[in-house]
Amino acid sequence: MIVPLRRPVIADIGRFDRWPMVLVDVETSDGVVGSGYIAPYRAAAMPAIVAEINDLGEVWHGKPIAPVDAFTQFGKSLNVVGIAGISLIARAAVDMAMWDALAKTAGLPLVQLLGGTVGPVRAYNSNGLWRHEISTLAKEAAELRDEGGFTAMKLRLGHPRLQDDLDAITAVREGVGPDVDVMVDFNQALGYGDAVRRCHDLDDQGLYWLEEPIRYDNVEGYGKLEQRVRTPVQLGENYYGPRDLFNSIRAGTVPYAMADLMRIGGVTGWLQTAGLAAAAGTQLSSHLYPEIASHLLRVSPTAHWLEWVDWANPVLAEPTVPVDGHITASTRPGTGVAWDEAAVNKYLVST
Repeated sequence: MIVPLRRPVIADIGRFDRWPMVLVDVETSDGVVGSGYIAPYRAAAMPAIVAEINDLGEVWHGKPIAPVDAFTQFGKSLNVVGIAGISLIARAAVDMAMWDALAKTAGLPLVQLLGGTVGPVRAYNSNGLWRHEISTLAKEAAELRDEGGFTAMKLRLGHPRLQDDLDAITAVREGVGPDVDVMVDFNQALGYGDAVRRCHDLDDQGLYWLEEPIRYDNVEGYGKLEQRVRTPVQLGENYYGPRDLFNSIRAGTVPYAMADLMRIGGVTGWLQTAGLAAAAGTQLSSHLYPEIASHLLRVSPTAHWLEWVDWANPVLAEPTVPVDGHITASTRPGTGVAWDEAAVNKYLVST
């Protein structure tokens, strides 16, 4: 389906006014339904992803709800066509639904099934401050702060001119004052040389982190950049599976990392990644999917920040609500992801 966004996403990667989503339900033989979703940015990619999800459904038909076993078997099944990209996205989609079903079968919220407790996770508001008209940023920043008592938010940078980036930071500070943490995301807008210059020039702006200034897969470049700037560098939303984090750790590039459930491999991929982050002492944040990330960060030893977005809310029966800058996972059995069926029918598109 394709759902509307309250504010358009505008960054170096493009402009998105609507949000493509693929919803997945896994039904057990005793009638328990587990649900999950992925959001692949490009609507044109959905038919290929849906085909792969259906393929995995056939692979696991009639077998136990055992998401770790399934995740491993899916990896073996898809190895011949590649284990990243669409293959991993499809595995993640099914994995999230299977964990939801397993937790429902156990009668527990996912976080409790994993050995943790339901509780608040600190969050930053990522629902705006894209690369649009700078004169609107101060007002928008104040709105984002007040949407849920947030003390942190994300601003997108990477304008062609340094002064435009500086003006954007100034506008946000005018809107919310000096006591709100500001993370900035370049969405891979810069080449390595320009990134060195730009990040140096922004080092005295009091920013919380500098996210993805260069291509996410330039591991060597991130290692060099991290040594040349004072503000911590953040990357990871484009990691495809735990091995990508491992390679970054080995290269010494990541004081901060984040995992995107769609790309990291769902709940199973997250748990594997969280173990690597803990061993390396890398602080781990989430990217999107706050409904499920609010469970997983509670059982991640180096849990850092939850990225709050409400982009899936139009199709959720019980959307998550931020309180005092924190997100608390649902106390219902499972992940808390359940569909508003009327909205699903409204936004459904043919694949």
